[in-house]
Amino acid sequence: MTRPLARWLAAAAVAWPLVATAAVWERSDGHPAGWTTLVYAAASRICHQRPDRSFRTAGVQWPVCSRCSGLYLGAAAAALMMMAGARSPRRDRLLTMVVVASVPTAVTWVTEWLGHVPVADLVRTAAALPLGAAIAVAILGVANERPSRAIG
Repeated sequence: MTRPLARWLAAAAVAWPLVATAAVWERSDGHPAGWTTLVYAAASRICHQRPDRSFRTAGVQWPVCSRCSGLYLGAAAAALMMMAGARSPRRDRLLTMVVVASVPTAVTWVTEWLGHVPVADLVRTAAALPLGAAIAVAILGVANERPSRAIG
């Protein structure tokens, strides 16, 4: 990655799951620092944080649900791969990649919505990993492109 915006976005994609994990461990000691409240509040703006759909560590609910955890972990893994030199697919293939990667998440969501089969937290997480990775690859690939020069 050569573009500053792409590097910053990749670093943020890796940092967010680390910060969220640190907040869980900080809260587990019984005397959480004030910054953990900020992490949980920020997470509440993007996740429903339902207790029945969230992991717990040392008795503390994670700041995001299991599906969001998969999205963020997948994005972090893809960001690390791109920082290590992996290349993004061609721009005309990015949308197809994201759509295909969304299928496992869509299947679990529809299954839950229709009420046919309960979906375990680990399944929600695993199904969301490809989508998180694909979205990160798409965003980082576009952010890393050089602006085209206008002719004229």
